[in-house]
Amino acid sequence: MGLNDPQWGNKNSGGPPDLEELMRKLNEKVAAIMGGKGGAGKGGSGKPGGGVPMPGFGGGLGLIAAVAALIWVGSGFYIVDASQRGVVLRFGKKVEITEPGPRWHLPFPVESVEIVNLSQVRTVEVGYRDNVKNKMLKESLMLTQDENIIDIQFAVQYFLGDPGDYLFNNRTPDENVRQAAETAIREVVGKNKMDFVLYEGREQVAAAATKLIQGILDRYKSGILISKLTMQNAQPPEQVQAAFDDAVKAGQDRERQKNEGQAYANDVVPRARGTAARLIQESEGYKQSVIANAEGDASRFKQVLVEYEKAPAVTRERMYLDMMQQVMGNISKVMVDQKNGNSLLYLPLDKLVESARAGGAAEALAPAPATSQSSDNTAAQRARDSLLGRDREAR
Repeated sequence: MGLNDPQWGNKNSGGPPDLEELMRKLNEKVAAIMGGKGGAGKGGSGKPGGGVPMPGFGGGLGLIAAVAALIWVGSGFYIVDASQRGVVLRFGKKVEITEPGPRWHLPFPVESVEIVNLSQVRTVEVGYRDNVKNKMLKESLMLTQDENIIDIQFAVQYFLGDPGDYLFNNRTPDENVRQAAETAIREVVGKNKMDFVLYEGREQVAAAATKLIQGILDRYKSGILISKLTMQNAQPPEQVQAAFDDAVKAGQDRERQKNEGQAYANDVVPRARGTAARLIQESEGYKQSVIANAEGDASRFKQVLVEYEKAPAVTRERMYLDMMQQVMGNISKVMVDQKNGNSLLYLPLDKLVESARAGGAAEALAPAPATSQSSDNTAAQRARDSLLGRDREAR
């Protein structure tokens, strides 16, 4: 009787169904499916002990075997994500590398599969662990080309390129990368000076070390691709840190003084060059002026010489008068020594000039027009007054 039989609840309603009966019918059905004969079970039911017939028991084992076989076959299914690759191993030997998607392989123990994540970025620390303060001096202390010791901590990031090489050619991948990185960075640092490694050459050192690490891992066929090398810290050892800081400060002071000197030179040199150019131009102008004046004096002398040869006395007198006018034109007082006399004649030229100017201004402001005769009389009177004044002073 099946569990879905409508008459199931009408019989034995006082308790649960007969388990032996259910088991017997289930064995008969399994035996029928597997090729057994269910009639033999009826004759055996009257035997003492009321045991289950052997053919039915064999059918149950077959069903269990079939279910186990299905489970075993189903255990071979697996799914590979887009960022992963599957490496199928048959008795431990690589058979194939499967792409993303649902896949199947012969179940254990014939074949197995290793799922490798290719997009995961892994990090290896060299010279420290977890924190820069937690230093590993055995890894971080390195010797430079100029025989100085420096302390370097850096991190290497990598991902997987070939899952087969990664699984079969690496026992401890992180340790392999760490040793390759330490070897490469020591070689690069040993070919450069300390100042270059610590300051201006950090990026070049990281790039050269990355290339060298990748070359080492490729020769080992590790299936690892180096993504980036990051310099966490680079400094001298702690024992010489104070002396190194003093040296750095001295170098900075030297550069500062050089820059200040260069700035002062840039300020002074152009001005000195400008002054020199100005003096050169002024001297050139003075030279041209002197030459022009000399040439003009020579030309004027030649002209005077021609006139002098024509009339020596007149020319000599004219030259004397011109010279006296040039010499006495800027003086206001003249002392005249009279011949055969013991007194000097004083001529107040400035007073005479001022009086002459004042008289001229008064005549210009006079309302009535003056005749020529009155003007002559006035001039004559002034001349007589001046002569009388001179005679008095001479006496």
